[in-house]
Amino acid sequence: MPFTLQEIEMTRRTTPTEEEVLEYAKTCSNWGRWGPEDQLGTLNLVTKEKGRQAAGLVEDGTSVSCAWTITTDMPGERLSRVMHYMTATGEAGEEAQWSGDFLGMAYHGNCITHVDALCHVFTGGRMYNGFSSKLVNSSQGAEAESIELLAQGVVTRGVLLDIARLKGVRWIDTPDQILPEDLEEAEKAQGVRVEAGDVLLIRTGHLARYYSGEVVDTSAPRPGPHASCIPWFRARDIAMLAGDQNNEVSPCGYEGLEEPIHQIAIPGLGLWLIDNTNLEELAQACEQRGRWEFMMVIAPLRFHNATGSPINPIAVF
Repeated sequence: MPFTLQEIEMTRRTTPTEEEVLEYAKTCSNWGRWGPEDQLGTLNLVTKEKGRQAAGLVEDGTSVSCAWTITTDMPGERLSRVMHYMTATGEAGEEAQWSGDFLGMAYHGNCITHVDALCHVFTGGRMYNGFSSKLVNSSQGAEAESIELLAQGVVTRGVLLDIARLKGVRWIDTPDQILPEDLEEAEKAQGVRVEAGDVLLIRTGHLARYYSGEVVDTSAPRPGPHASCIPWFRARDIAMLAGDQNNEVSPCGYEGLEEPIHQIAIPGLGLWLIDNTNLEELAQACEQRGRWEFMMVIAPLRFHNATGSPINPIAVF
C-alpha cells in the first residue's frame, strides 16, 4: 500500500517554506546553462538520441491522443473562451459547394489542453534566461521565447506516472499535494524511471471528474504537484511536464505564490508545461501493455509571436 500523505510528511526532514521555494528560482536555475542567448530551456535536453530512443519504443503502432475535445460550452471554466461559427455551410442543399468555419479561443486556463511557451510567465520583469518581459508587448506579441521555437515539434520519450492508480482510486477527489516521494513510489510501482529529456505526464484524474460531471469548476481545489517537486524536476532534467490539471496543486499552501510550478519552473528552469492533458485513454493503454513509457509527439500550431498554443499531444506505442 502507498504511504498516506500524513506518513509521507512525517518522513520529510522539513516542508519547504515560501522563502525556500522562492530560492528554487536560483538553486534550480538553468539560466546560462545553454548559453546567454538560449530560449529553448529544457527542450535542449531533447536530443537526436532521445528521438531515436523514443522511436525504439514503438512496437504495435497504436497512437493515443492526450487532449480533450475543445467545445464552446465549457461550464465552470472561467478563463478559457472558445468561439466557433460557420462561414459557409451545406444548408443550401444541391447548390452548396463548400463549408468553412472560424475558430477562436483564449486557451490559457484550466480546461483546454495547451502548451505554455517560456514567455508566458515573468519573474522580476524577466523571462527565462534573463530576457526582458517588455519583449512581450501589445504591438508585436512575444518577440522572444514564443511558441514558434517549437516549429519542428518535439519527439521524445514520454513517461506516465499514474498517482491515482498508486493510491488505488479512479481519481483523486481531494486537493492532495503530489510530492517527490509520490513520484518515486509511482516509479517503483510501475517499474519505470523518469530520465533526462523525457516528457513527464502526471495523472490525478481531475479533469476526468470535470468531464464526467463530478466537478463543475475546473478552477476548484484540485490535486497536483507541490512546489517541493521543482528540485526533483531539475534533478531528473525533464524536458516537459504535463498534467491532467494545470500542473499545480490548489491551494498550493503559500500565501505569496498562487501557482509556484508556473511562477518558478517556467522562468527559472525554462521548463515547458503542457496543461490540462487527457490521460484517461493513455492510462488504459499503459495498463493493458504493462508499460508506462512510449514515444511522445508534440506539435503546436506555428502561431507568430504567441505565448503558447492549443495542442493535441500524441503517445505512440
